[in-house]
Amino acid sequence: MGSCCPSDGELEQTAKKHRKILWMVLIINALMFFVELTFGVIGDSLALVGDSLDMLGDAVTYGSSLAVVGMGPKEKASVAKLKASIMLFFGLAIAARSFYKAIDPVIPDFSFMVSVGSIALIANLFCLFLLTRHRDDDINMKSVWVCSRNDIVANVSVLVAAAVVFLTKSPWPDLAVGFGLTVLFLSSAIKIFKDANLAVGA
Repeated sequence: MGSCCPSDGELEQTAKKHRKILWMVLIINALMFFVELTFGVIGDSLALVGDSLDMLGDAVTYGSSLAVVGMGPKEKASVAKLKASIMLFFGLAIAARSFYKAIDPVIPDFSFMVSVGSIALIANLFCLFLLTRHRDDDINMKSVWVCSRNDIVANVSVLVAAAVVFLTKSPWPDLAVGFGLTVLFLSSAIKIFKDANLAVGA
């Protein structure tokens, strides 16, 4: 009679797959952080800077996720809460920069927003593809999938903002995306906190 629970060998195979995927998405997000931050600052785009901080936060959380692959639900829930805390921090950081930019708005560089935003979208679609089949494996993989999904929303928002900036010659669409990313990060952080508590029966 087959066991209803996975064997140690099956658990190790799953953990091995998780590590491989997490390393891949970590490297992609770390590279895109530097690319988006550089061109976001050069092009005066709050949306790109905000998206780059999201990439950095994801790289950090993927690294922490690697540390608990194969561990128990309590350890994974603790790391999930760390990820939520990072999301919360970056959401507040983008909000602060949004208010600062609103005082002295500058029209961002449309070409940087489109080209870099498109590259980031392709990179994150690939990350989401890698993570989707494992999103229901445990709270650890579920939380990194949420991070990747948020990246897609942020990337599309950057491209939409770029189009509106081009049409209106106004900095406000870029700033609006910055505020929108704040809401996205804060709401996702709250959801991950709740999921982590449920995972350990808190």
